[in-house]
Amino acid sequence: MARKRGKGKRKAPGIGAILLLILLAGVGGLGLLVALVSFNVFGPLPSQAELAAIEHEEATLVFAEDGTLIGKLFAEDRTNIRYEDLPQHLIDALVSTEDSRFFEHQGVDGTSYVRVFFRTILGGDRSGGGGSTISQQIIKNLYGRERHGLLTVPVNKIKEALVAQRLERVYDKRGVLVLYLNSVPFGENLYGIESAARRFFGRSTARLGVEEAAVLVGMLKANTAYNPRLHPDRARERRNTVLGLMEKHGHLDARTTDSLQALPVKLRYTGLDAYDVYGYFVARVAEEAEALLREQASAAPSGGKKKKVKRVPVPPTALPDLRKDGLRIHTTLDPELQHLAVEASRAHLARMQPKLDVELKASKARKAWERAKGRKADRAWKADATAPRELYDHAGVRVDTIGHRDSLWHYHRLLNAAVLMMEPGTGNVRAWVGGGHHRYLPYDLVKARRSIASAIKPVIYAAALEAGHAPCTYLSNAPRTYAEYDDWTPGNFDGDTTGGEVAMWAALARSMNLPTVDLYFRLDPDSLRDVVRALGIPGVQVQHPSVCLGSSDLSLLDMVPVYAAFAARGQRPRPRLIIRITDADGKVLYEAPRPRSQRALTTEVADAMNAMLRRAVDQGTGTALRSRHGVGGAVAGKTGTSQDQRDAWFFGYTPGLVVGTWVGARDPSVHFRGALGTGSQLALPIAGQVFHGIEASGDLRRRYMRPFTAADSALFSLDCPPRREPGWLERLFEDRSDDPSDTNRRPGLLQRLFRGRENGR
Repeated sequence: MARKRGKGKRKAPGIGAILLLILLAGVGGLGLLVALVSFNVFGPLPSQAELAAIEHEEATLVFAEDGTLIGKLFAEDRTNIRYEDLPQHLIDALVSTEDSRFFEHQGVDGTSYVRVFFRTILGGDRSGGGGSTISQQIIKNLYGRERHGLLTVPVNKIKEALVAQRLERVYDKRGVLVLYLNSVPFGENLYGIESAARRFFGRSTARLGVEEAAVLVGMLKANTAYNPRLHPDRARERRNTVLGLMEKHGHLDARTTDSLQALPVKLRYTGLDAYDVYGYFVARVAEEAEALLREQASAAPSGGKKKKVKRVPVPPTALPDLRKDGLRIHTTLDPELQHLAVEASRAHLARMQPKLDVELKASKARKAWERAKGRKADRAWKADATAPRELYDHAGVRVDTIGHRDSLWHYHRLLNAAVLMMEPGTGNVRAWVGGGHHRYLPYDLVKARRSIASAIKPVIYAAALEAGHAPCTYLSNAPRTYAEYDDWTPGNFDGDTTGGEVAMWAALARSMNLPTVDLYFRLDPDSLRDVVRALGIPGVQVQHPSVCLGSSDLSLLDMVPVYAAFAARGQRPRPRLIIRITDADGKVLYEAPRPRSQRALTTEVADAMNAMLRRAVDQGTGTALRSRHGVGGAVAGKTGTSQDQRDAWFFGYTPGLVVGTWVGARDPSVHFRGALGTGSQLALPIAGQVFHGIEASGDLRRRYMRPFTAADSALFSLDCPPRREPGWLERLFEDRSDDPSDTNRRPGLLQRLFRGRENGR
């Protein structure tokens, strides 16, 4: 019998076949995905034309007169660089670490994908890298990555690969390297190798050492994790990895690698803090640069003869963008003077702030402030949450855990100083300090208008000299009430009511109010107004006699040119901050014209004013410049103290430099109650320290401590007694001291009865 055959069994597919099917399906799916991406299903891809037109945003650089970089203006902190400026060891480090086959592929490295698949995906070894070439990284940096659900990673990788190939059809290998190194992020809102080199090592890319280049290339893997300022140990370890890769690919020998790996990471960090000292000046430069470029563009001839230049509105897009176009702004600032001003301000305020705090505590100023503030309290005020906060004070920036109200009071009671220095002959601004810290206190106090007090008096005296009065004209020191001006009763700051007469030069040197008011009434208002206008002082109304004691609100920016006009023998200069603006390639966009000045006073009047204001330093309210600060050179100057010591001023100058200083609180209700708040105590010491520093430097002394050149006759015109004796009736009611010129002697009965309120020096 034939055996019965059973049904045959089908052979199950092997593992290899399954893998083959999966592979084929994967390849097919990948091919389909590539096709979909190529046909812009997942969004348009940049064309070759768009890639050829890539322009990076680049920070505008601001330079001092000596070429020192003092600030940047940017949306992204970037300074572009050329291939010629890239040292070979930087290129070697980059290629060895990020794309070892860079010079062999055309944007996509198939070998690296195989390595990633087997070593990273299957083997789990992530040290092998991600497989993206330098060209692919450029695309990722420039265009970012979009989300596509589960397909996000493969779609973005395919996009980057396709566009990278297009990129390398547009740029050669050198161009790709430059594009990459100008676009790669380094953290801290920092883009491009040049900005990173200057930030971390204080030098250009071309001057980077091998080990420094390795630090920066090492940061590309994770710019925060390997930031050498924040994580020096990690940065050193990563740097040594880069150096090892350079050795592996034949760019370093073993001995050199070992010696470089043994070095510590030495930084010369010049972050944003390095530019804080120039913050207010750079902000003002940005304002002026925009105005100058706009004016330059609108004044460009639109055709026809040069004499008929048609000014037309220029679209904003036609103007260079200060924060994106990488301009170069060259300014007039002298970094040495700027540092002198900043250091003098901080040191002096650090000494005076505790004294003010004592007075504020004694007067219970904080309780009054909280009552007033509490009436308009917001949620933060009511909650008064305690938290770590960054605070600026005169010692610098610190972190403190304090409440919301404490932080507000901290700034409310803070003393502030502003300093402006100008060269009289040119108007070049040499130093500009608008406050303590531009990032924490951005309001610029150089431009703030406050009660000018006695610092305006030289203008009154200059008008009198122009009108024919002489430094030896005698003025009345007798108290008086002016009924026609609402019973206004001015008085001398020190309470001097001894009467008699005071020579004009002595009245100015000692900042006496009563003789100044007498002088005001001897002047024709129109002639005073003419001098005010000639000196370029804005907003001063001369109709009320209080103008001669400083009732007007003015700023350092208003008044420093006035004192510069005295120093320049009557020629009022126009303040100048910017010398030249160029684009990133050096093309000049703006060139400052020759310094311009305007005749404001006659030479003789200016010389006489200089002589009188030198007496103010030698014998009057500015003597502390000599006695306390040891300034020996010829300096003229004038103090000013507003009502209730709310504002303290001092203007000191030589023919080579004007130094204007203001000190006070941002809220005028915060102030000293006595002599500590006067111009001589609160504002003069800053100028004193500056002049002392100038004299201590041979170069600065030669540049700025220049002698006055007036003829001797201008000095001899002051050769008259400072005072003339009062009449017999005044002597009858006067308590005499042994010294008839003693301005501190006790007044008599008549004077005590009619003494008016005090006004500021």
